[in-house]
Amino acid sequence: MLLQIVLLILGFILLIKGADLLVEGSSRIAKKFHIPELVIGLTVVSIGTSMPELMVSVTSAVKGFSDMSIGNIIGSNISNLLLILGTCAIVNRLIFKKETKFFESPFAFLVTILLFCMANNHIGGEANTITRVEGIVLLVLAVAFIIYNIIMAKKGEGFDGINKDLVIVDIKMNRKSYIVKGIIFIILGIVGLKFGGDFVVNSASEIAKAFGMSEKLISLTIIAVGTSLPELVTSIVATKKGEVDLAIGNIIGSCIFNIVLIIGVSAVITPISYSVSFNKDMIILLVATLFLGLFPFIGKKDEMTRFNGAIYFIGYVAYITNLIITNL
Repeated sequence: MLLQIVLLILGFILLIKGADLLVEGSSRIAKKFHIPELVIGLTVVSIGTSMPELMVSVTSAVKGFSDMSIGNIIGSNISNLLLILGTCAIVNRLIFKKETKFFESPFAFLVTILLFCMANNHIGGEANTITRVEGIVLLVLAVAFIIYNIIMAKKGEGFDGINKDLVIVDIKMNRKSYIVKGIIFIILGIVGLKFGGDFVVNSASEIAKAFGMSEKLISLTIIAVGTSLPELVTSIVATKKGEVDLAIGNIIGSCIFNIVLIIGVSAVITPISYSVSFNKDMIILLVATLFLGLFPFIGKKDEMTRFNGAIYFIGYVAYITNLIITNL
């Protein structure tokens, strides 16, 4: 059992480090071909922080652990909102930008509803299954969301001007070692993600069996929080530095990508069987996402206050406590 716990921790380390290396390597390649850093951040980096969830969900789906595949995403989104965003708001009040208030938060709520409907469909004899066709629909939404982010970034920030940092980067990019290191980082990142995903899924399933825990419980708790560590660290550090836009954007973007990209990819590879026992958790996720959209309009305008953050955090503690009591 000690070995399984060690492998689980090692798996999380490999997932997080693998995602970092993949992002770093991909960024180097992208810069070599003069892709703007803003675009890199909105695509490579934002998707990179969701790589741990992607590898765990895909690996689980392929190995037939459907509860772990879907539970990882539901649990990660709940922890992203209630735990991570709640903690960030307690550290420093969060201000919502106009596009976040009127598009990104509502979009996160809509894709969560869409996932709930897909999971509970009863069409064509494939009841409670997220099919390949539905996976393709989610992937189309993922591409649309990336395009939206790039358009909004161009509109808000622009790509004009060259600063000293970019000049330094250009000098470095001319060195052969720069691109070689990028390729090595990508390869190491992929290897780390692959083995990390295998370690987490295999060891988690063994631990669940040993302690009489269900796949659902371990995926909604240990795996969900473990795969959300990149978002947790990034958002809390950003909030402490006063970069609240990064914190909010990181969490909302991660929640959206977790659904449209990760569930989409997993379902295209192999249809995901959905247990209706997750419906209670999905409803909690829907309520949490709904309140995220309401916070800018209630209380202090365009703010998620420390009080709102405390509500989220207490809600997460209550959710986990109830989950453990009812599933053990």
